[in-house]
Amino acid sequence: MSAAEFTPPEAALWAGRAGLPLSADRHAAVAATANHIHAVVAVLRELDFGDTPPAASYRAGEEKNDAAV
Repeated sequence: MSAAEFTPPEAALWAGRAGLPLSADRHAAVAATANHIHAVVAVLRELDFGDTPPAASYRAGEEKNDAAV
């Protein structure tokens, strides 16, 4: 498997290893979908969340409504 993109045969191989055998006409579509998901995740990994607290620290209803309209 290349680091850049899945090829249709690679997608079929990995799907088979996961117990999801694919018919030959689905290999290209699954490879394209996997490549798209990989691209989205790569963008998310580049985001800098800095001092953003974890979601568990958010309390609904406790926010201040002080924004100007």
